[in-house]
Amino acid sequence: MSGLSFAFASPAILAALILLPAIWWLLRLTPPQPRTEVFPPLRILASILKREETPARSPWWLTLLRMLLAALVILAIANPMFNPRTNTLSSSGPLVLMIDNSWASISDWERRVRTADALIDDADAKSIPVSIAFTAEQGNDATPGAATSARDKLHAINPRPLVPDRQRAAEAVKAALNGSKPGTVAFLSDGIESKDKDDIVSRLAALQPSELRLIEGDGRDVVALTGAANTASNMTVTATRLNGSGPMRLGLTAQDNQGRPIAAGSLDFTGGQTVATGSIAAPFEMRNDFARISIDRQASAGSVYLLDDGFRRRRVALLSGQAADEFQPILSPLYYIQRALQPYADLTQPNSADLAKSIPQLLAGNPSVIIMADVGRLPQETYAPLQKWIESGGTLVRFAGPRLAAAPADDPLVPVTLRQGERTFGGALSWAEPQPLADFPSFGPFAGMPKPNDVLIKRQVLAEPTPDLAERTWASLADGTPLVTEKQMQAGRIVLFHVSAEPQWSDLPISGNFVEMLRRIVQLSRAGGVASSQGAAKASEAMPPYRLLTAKGVLTSEIGSARPLEPNNKGAAVASFDNPPGLYGSEEGFSALNTLPSGAALKPLDTSAAGAVAREGLIGGEAWSAKPILFTFAFLLLLADSIIVLFMNGAFPRLGRSAKTIAGGAAMLLLAASLAMFLHPANALADDSKPGDDAIFSRLDKTHLAFVVTGETDVDHISERGLAGLSDYLTYRTTLEPGPPVGVDLAKDELAFYPLIYWPISATAPMPSNDAINRIDAYMRNGGTVLFDTRDAIDTMGDTSSPSPNGQRLQQILANLDIPPLEPVPAGHVLTKSFYLLSSFPGRYADSPLWVEARQDARRDANAVATSDGVTPIMITGNDFAGAWAVGDNGSPLLPTVPPDETQREYAYRTGVNIMMYMLTGNYKSDQVHVPDILQRLGQ
Repeated sequence: MSGLSFAFASPAILAALILLPAIWWLLRLTPPQPRTEVFPPLRILASILKREETPARSPWWLTLLRMLLAALVILAIANPMFNPRTNTLSSSGPLVLMIDNSWASISDWERRVRTADALIDDADAKSIPVSIAFTAEQGNDATPGAATSARDKLHAINPRPLVPDRQRAAEAVKAALNGSKPGTVAFLSDGIESKDKDDIVSRLAALQPSELRLIEGDGRDVVALTGAANTASNMTVTATRLNGSGPMRLGLTAQDNQGRPIAAGSLDFTGGQTVATGSIAAPFEMRNDFARISIDRQASAGSVYLLDDGFRRRRVALLSGQAADEFQPILSPLYYIQRALQPYADLTQPNSADLAKSIPQLLAGNPSVIIMADVGRLPQETYAPLQKWIESGGTLVRFAGPRLAAAPADDPLVPVTLRQGERTFGGALSWAEPQPLADFPSFGPFAGMPKPNDVLIKRQVLAEPTPDLAERTWASLADGTPLVTEKQMQAGRIVLFHVSAEPQWSDLPISGNFVEMLRRIVQLSRAGGVASSQGAAKASEAMPPYRLLTAKGVLTSEIGSARPLEPNNKGAAVASFDNPPGLYGSEEGFSALNTLPSGAALKPLDTSAAGAVAREGLIGGEAWSAKPILFTFAFLLLLADSIIVLFMNGAFPRLGRSAKTIAGGAAMLLLAASLAMFLHPANALADDSKPGDDAIFSRLDKTHLAFVVTGETDVDHISERGLAGLSDYLTYRTTLEPGPPVGVDLAKDELAFYPLIYWPISATAPMPSNDAINRIDAYMRNGGTVLFDTRDAIDTMGDTSSPSPNGQRLQQILANLDIPPLEPVPAGHVLTKSFYLLSSFPGRYADSPLWVEARQDARRDANAVATSDGVTPIMITGNDFAGAWAVGDNGSPLLPTVPPDETQREYAYRTGVNIMMYMLTGNYKSDQVHVPDILQRLGQ
């Protein structure tokens, strides 16, 4: 409808305008204004006589105001209408009504129905048959019929929480017309493009109607939520709107499963912006209780975003088999895991390297997932609580590495039985080349992921073949050996990556597939930890409808004809007639299906290619009454008239009072509060010192060599005198000036102050407690080194088939420690050149090798080191170093070397110097800058 028309709904009322002259005459006469007299008694007595008074006349401008007020009232009662409807339907064919009853039509559905009713009434007045179709209905009987039948269909339909399928409705209309041309085609559209290049207007124009009308509602306020992400600090929400002409601020509300609002946020559109992102700030635990997010003051399926277990942010605890290198974090076993999971999970790490303390601490935080990177042996007392946590629903993810490869094969926290050692591809002793990955199996969390072509596996730990190994394998190499295996343990599971979390074993940690694989495994876990009563619905099973969303954005248990949601490996599910938006699954676990797919954008319906189209608005939009406006102006004039009359009659005398201050009381209160704060005694600094702190402070100024107090006087005396002799030698030959040696009790003393702890093994000494073992294990994880000395080289010279008593005791101690694979110090190791050039490491005896952490890659050069800083966490010897270093008060040796040789003692001291320089400088001497000087010293 074009142009602007005007009419009165009750034109007879306008006859009252002829009364305006009479009203003018009446309003001109007003009673006299009262006079104010000063109190002179005589004047009052003189004015007692009553005199005849004549009425006064009101000002002309006041009379004009009152006349205007009366005219506005008369015009308002006459009800002027702008753009009144007229019956202009074409009689050349049936009336075709196509109505959008999508989610976006809920806001103006009543107007939409009134508009369609009016068109049906017009058709009924001209005896025109009516064909009606709805775009959000699965089936339409669009056969032209009586207006009564079309009206019944109209009132039986409600909006649906779906995107309209206009093409299906247009085909139904075309089939119903059967080639005949319609008269008027009226498309009551929601104004939103239902898909890319929506050509519905062109399809309707192809029916060749005499008249094509596009009737649209007011789509300026249509907003939909299209995404939500539970980030590290808040919940981010993505929204899209149809009209981006001006700025808009929307309030967001997050509700729990009971529909109670628990958090709020906001979302802002700038001018010209149709897609925006808002946020809801809330603690991690509260965000995991979000069940739905909605836009304030909007009630539609598009303004609601449903959340399921997959949107909940998991708490993931991280454990590493070795200390993190702050200077080279990229070499840390947890570096790539942290980068992969940081956007999707809440990551926590223990404060202590002592696994006996850190694992219970992590379990107390109720994590959903625990990830262990190259952790071999665990403290014995931690196995039971970990198993209980897994059986209650926890997910344990482990990565292989040198420590796990050397761990016992009967570890209960490994999903498959492992062969000890590692399998190397492409090495000097291997015929096999690095292996790519095979296609992911159709089961498991990686189903549907494309096979990565840029990932090669260089090393792995192998699983012993078992009948169910293939069923437990989620990913494998091209040769069929497992890459990722898992085992169910009641409500939880254990997952093992047969490669390390670092790029030394494979290219997987530096590929994008690593992020997606970890994300999918984490999403399998329970979002609220093991105590959560909700579990994720299995992606491989069809999920029945549980709660469905209405067009008003309300969840209901009425499922109607909805079908189970089938798994879709090709992408995310999309709402349809068979699967309306809502929750699918059960109370135990469900999956959310929202009205609009993730990342969708609302676009206006394009009508440029349809030719001549008459555009109209819904009833209540294009036709409007001026009555409310006229009554409003009349009320304002009445209010103005009343105020003017009050002023003219002296109802507002001038206020001559001076203002009194009331701030005195407030000032006194503030002064009293300030005085109280000033006079309040300040708290003295608390003395946080603890017993033994003086001894600790005294050891911080210098480097001290430490030894383990075994409880045997002779052994402890030799250890103390041996480290004292080495300290004197270091002071004499190097710039290092150590302080006096310190004997440490593993169960009580702080170990972090000492770079090296010498531990003389004695079979007759008491076995260390589990707590002491755990503390020494934590010390080694934090970068410290323990030098175990069995002092039994002389005892094992003749018989190497069985270990000595001291060697057996060492095996018992190491059985509870998570240690890496060991090897004798190879040629070219940093220990051979850290200060002196050495080829052997003698002590009081010279026949026992010095064992250190094995290099992880045999293909490296001789200068390569096994750890990030080149310092092995463990050394083992049987040469009795302390016996060779021990000196008396006069500086003479306490024990002879075997065989007696002062040159051997000199080399024993040099061994001690190299070990200390190695402890303090790491792989400094492995740098290539030192090679020319070292070769010159060697005479090469």
